[in-house]
This record gives sequence, C-alpha cells and structure tokens, in this order.
Amino acid sequence: MTDYGEEQKNELEALEAIYPDSFTVLSESPASFTITVTSEAGENDETVQATFKFTYVQKYPDEPPLYEIFSQENLEDRDIAEILTLIQQQIKQSMVMIFTLVTAVQEKLNEIVDQIKNRWEEEKKRKEKEAEEAEKVVFHGTPVNIENFLSWKAKFELEMFELKRKSQKEEEQSGKCKLTGKQLFERDHDLDTSDIKFLEEAGNNVEVDESLFQDMDDLELEDDDDPDFNPANLDSEDD
Repeated sequence: MTDYGEEQKNELEALEAIYPDSFTVLSESPASFTITVTSEAGENDETVQATFKFTYVQKYPDEPPLYEIFSQENLEDRDIAEILTLIQQQIKQSMVMIFTLVTAVQEKLNEIVDQIKNRWEEEKKRKEKEAEEAEKVVFHGTPVNIENFLSWKAKFELEMFELKRKSQKEEEQSGKCKLTGKQLFERDHDLDTSDIKFLEEAGNNVEVDESLFQDMDDLELEDDDDPDFNPANLDSEDD
C-alpha cells in the first residue's frame, strides 16, 4: 500500500534542496508551496520569470497536483497560455513529479527569452511603419471633397462665432465695448426720436452761436428770386 504522505514529505525535502532560493512553503495540510522559475539571461541580460503554486492532492503522485501561476514577470498572455498547455501535456503523458514539471517550464522560459529579441525587432519595425504612415498623412493631408469641406466650414464658422461672442462679452464686462451706431439703435429704439424730443423740450430756448456763421451781407449771393435770373448767363459771362 502506497504511503502518499511519506512520498510527499520526501519530495518536499528534495524540492527545498534543489530550489533553496525559490521554494516557499505556504501550508502543511494540505501541503502547498510555491516555486519561482527564472529563465537564463538573454542577449541583453533580459529574463522572464514565473512563480507556480502547487498543492498536493491526497493521492499524489498517483494523481496530479493542483497548480496555478502565482505571479510572473515579462511574460505575455500568449506565453502564459503556452506554459499552462505544456504542463497539461506533461501530466497527460504519464505520472509526473513536480520536479519534472518545473524542469519543462524552465526549458520553455529559456525559449521565450530567446524570442524576446525577435519580438522587440518586430515591434520596432511596426512602430517605424506606423510613424511613416502618420508622416505620409501629415505631408499629403486629407483629400478635400464637398462633405469634409462643408463640415470644416461649419465647424470653423461656429468657432469664430463663439470667439466673437466671448470677446464682446469680455469687452462689455470691462466697460471697453464701443458699439457702432447701428448696434446702439438696435439696442435702444428711443434713440430714433431722441433729437425730436430734445427740440420739443427746448422749445424757443435753443441758443445758436452766430459767430459760427459769416456776415451774410459780405457774401455776394445771386438773387434766386429775381424773375430775370438765368443760370445760363453765368457761363456766357465767363467766356
């Protein structure tokens, strides 16, 4: 009869000895622990890392342990999916010990870190292409047609109206707004009859400064009331 408890205890001791810096016990019953797996350094010293949480089931190792990715660094979603698929494949093949699973994951992480350089180069090319496309749009501009022109025109006129309205409001608030005559009459219709009202109220008391006019006696004016006056004679006299 298999003593699962003894086998699990022996494996825990072996795992702690193999991974002294990355093995951490979380609980003893059921036995649960984490192992952090780190790839080898890449060309530019980059690494990827995953921490796995394992939990023994009662009949482990005859039955596979429970597992999950506890945390990770520098892994993309597709990397995580591939790692989990790899573990599932390993478990289906035969009775698998945790050491075997961790070893398979280690190899997978090394493959991923080797791919990082290619991913960076692909990402760089993609960004360069996007920059080129954006530059072409800026250089060539947007082709003008009736629809986008009318849209631009309506937007432009609205912006100008808002700016003008805002400017007038600010000037009015600051007391610096000088309205045109038309604007004054549109705002105050009493101005239409203001001069007439002024004269009616003044009556005969309107004073006129006669010094503004020349002496009428000094002006040589033709008598328009002369019945014999003929403007045509003026031209003949000049000749």
